[in-house]
Amino acid sequence: MAHEPLTQAEVLLEGFLALDTPEGFRAELIDGEIVVTPPPDGDHEKYISRIVRQVIRRSRADMDCSGNKGLKLLSGGACPRNHAIPDATFAPVDRDLFAGAEAWMPCDGVAMVVEVTSTKPAADREAKRRCYARGGIPLYLLVDREAASVTLFSDPRNDDYRQVCTLPFGKPLPLPEPFAFELETADFL
Repeated sequence: MAHEPLTQAEVLLEGFLALDTPEGFRAELIDGEIVVTPPPDGDHEKYISRIVRQVIRRSRADMDCSGNKGLKLLSGGACPRNHAIPDATFAPVDRDLFAGAEAWMPCDGVAMVVEVTSTKPAADREAKRRCYARGGIPLYLLVDREAASVTLFSDPRNDDYRQVCTLPFGKPLPLPEPFAFELETADFL
């Protein structure tokens, strides 16, 4: 029995899933491009730590957090399904999304993803933002180290978010429900 030849997108996805990245590195498939990222520096991790601590302590809803959790997201055009790894992924505790999840899980039920810019800030600002919007993730929080700003993207529609709030480091950023608190960014300076 003859098998149908694989499409270019299927070959790319198979190759991506078979990658054996060096320890500490992570590989993502974003809009048809394989992106390999080195381990983060200490300042990158400081921002993540500050955000996670505030969400756990101050959020109105109980939140689970996973660092570097692989998410399968819808793709655009002929690209294979995107596979992104946010720096932090938040989901309501009562959804128990992370228990028993495979390495690459669907994004249904995720409340917010967080990215801190690193070696490829354009990917965090543009390509990953579109991926998260297509996946229907309600909130995308971007800490942009070069711009010294924090941006909350909300109200995903198709390929982008319809609401954007950008504030410089040092200004509190209001997070909507289910978080319902102001994220303090003074110690990002």
